[in-house]
Amino acid sequence: MLPNRSINCFENYGKMVDPIQILISRTDAIGDVCLTLPVCQAIQAAYPNSKLTYLCKGYTQAVVACFEPIDHILLLEELEQSSQKDRVVLLSKFDVVIHLFPNKMVAQWCKQAKIPMRIGTAHRLFHLLTCNFRPRFTRKRSDLHESQLNFKLLAPLGITKVPAFLELSNNLRFKTPDLTNQIVDQDWSQTVLIHPKSNGSGVEYPIAKYFELALALAEKNYQVFFTGTEKEGAQFRAQIPVHTAITDATGKWDLPTFIHIIAKSRALVACSTGPYHIAGLCGIHAIGLFAQRKPIHPGRWAALGSNSSALTLPMLCKTCAQGHPCNCIEKIDIQDIIHAIEK
Repeated sequence: MLPNRSINCFENYGKMVDPIQILISRTDAIGDVCLTLPVCQAIQAAYPNSKLTYLCKGYTQAVVACFEPIDHILLLEELEQSSQKDRVVLLSKFDVVIHLFPNKMVAQWCKQAKIPMRIGTAHRLFHLLTCNFRPRFTRKRSDLHESQLNFKLLAPLGITKVPAFLELSNNLRFKTPDLTNQIVDQDWSQTVLIHPKSNGSGVEYPIAKYFELALALAEKNYQVFFTGTEKEGAQFRAQIPVHTAITDATGKWDLPTFIHIIAKSRALVACSTGPYHIAGLCGIHAIGLFAQRKPIHPGRWAALGSNSSALTLPMLCKTCAQGHPCNCIEKIDIQDIIHAIEK
């Protein structure tokens, strides 16, 4: 347990010098997890002797494993399957938990384990009962990027600066683990990955325009791979244009393999979805296709990374400005996407 002097120091938003065990909890989707890398780096920089453990779902584990600042990964599924006694013993070793994603069940577990410092947004009623540090800020009405908003929860740790978005996109410490096989060892340098579906996480670009893009890229001597889950591929696989430079890879790669291929490719094109954010962290040309409507606009959800681009309709969309759903994403020009790939 932290000494009282440290708790008092935290209450004043001061900086603690003692080494601590920190649990970072983000148990939602891949894209959301990707945008937490900057706060992990900031915590490690502020507390270099600390050990950082990341609590995530099993299907995002391969992404978190690429975060250099993370020392250990704890899976939500493992906690769910543990007895209450074992769960309390496991969680009680932590001095601090930061709920980057509000999860009522996880928040209750951390309180039961008596983690001394439990940080969660004040905008969740259940945090009133489970968290003893509750920074007050709003995500929906904020003009900050999602990765910047995560920094609001670090104030109790004495980390009060919210970096500029461009600053966050530099020096991302994302490293793919060692993996070698016949697939990843190929030359992917002239490959463009097209990931058409989003599992409901974003407004999608028309599949017919993705096919048109694929043909245009193939004529420019790029190798084009359509990616996605088996279920997603079943929705459009039969319509993929027949061309020697266009390949259907939906349902064929596990996530670690996909991450490696992304890192070796020239570019990835998608709407606001997990692979787009992975591509940004890998440093390749990550081309995101967006509507302008808040809060799903690129100002909130553009991928990190110095080679990332977020494309919208070039002129102001009045429907999006009024907060109404619209199809302005369909009007993004294919030549603008190709220009972003080749710049």
